[in-house]
Amino acid sequence: MERLKLLTGTAACVVLTGLAIATAMADPVDDTLEIDGVPMITKAPAPEGHPFEEVLSGWLFREAETRATEAESFANPGMFAVERGAEIWGTVEGTMGKSCASCHNDAAESMKGVGASYPKWDAKSNKPLNVELQIDKCRVENMGAEPYKFDDADQVALTTYIKHQSLGTPVKIDLSQGDMQTWWDKGKEAYYTRTGQLNFACASCHEGAMGKYIRADHLSQGQVNGFPTYRFNTAGMVSLHNRFRGCIRDTRAEMPKAFSDELMALEVYVTWRGTGLSVETPSVRQ
Repeated sequence: MERLKLLTGTAACVVLTGLAIATAMADPVDDTLEIDGVPMITKAPAPEGHPFEEVLSGWLFREAETRATEAESFANPGMFAVERGAEIWGTVEGTMGKSCASCHNDAAESMKGVGASYPKWDAKSNKPLNVELQIDKCRVENMGAEPYKFDDADQVALTTYIKHQSLGTPVKIDLSQGDMQTWWDKGKEAYYTRTGQLNFACASCHEGAMGKYIRADHLSQGQVNGFPTYRFNTAGMVSLHNRFRGCIRDTRAEMPKAFSDELMALEVYVTWRGTGLSVETPSVRQ
């Protein structure tokens, strides 16, 4: 597994000292979420071996206005991505004259549950695939179309549309497939490895400082059950690997490529950490 460049020094100590002073405790809200009449599981018993006793959706850590925006689909800006994804689903592309619908018909039926079970093991490539990579595989092998470039607007929209078909379905990935457990192990190592000039790991914020405020942001458990997510601070949809890379950038470390082995392993592990939470795609975050 490729390693992130570790940069440490006096600057990191200064920042960490300032962080300790600037943080304040705050609890996640005690609230329930329902979207389009579908109850969302925002609290679930943690799977065996998890550092927490209970896993919590990031929705519980957001401000009231943000929570209300996700709860009302008509107000959720992420639904524009779902609508665009529906258009792409029925659009013929590539040399084989096919669309996604040509093979999978009605996504509401064929894609139900898909977003809750990925990443999955792919024997041909001998690695786990997430929804984005599975889309690319289908485009190349079954449609004769080009794979999407990372974070292409249509890639994000189609991923959002597919995952939205699993709205409310509890997240559960199968670690018994192929070599998934080894990738889980690699992802766990990456999650706890401190990197960059700030010497942070994923766990530094989402485990050690979970529930605290850092500047104006309330730190959640870092669950991924709502990705792609609409973020107010960027006024647009954000994919999971975009968020991974953004966090790594913020530690002032060298960023891995999207869908690299390191980030795919991290996706496997972090997805497992949210076992039992409902798929909320497209969630809304600050």
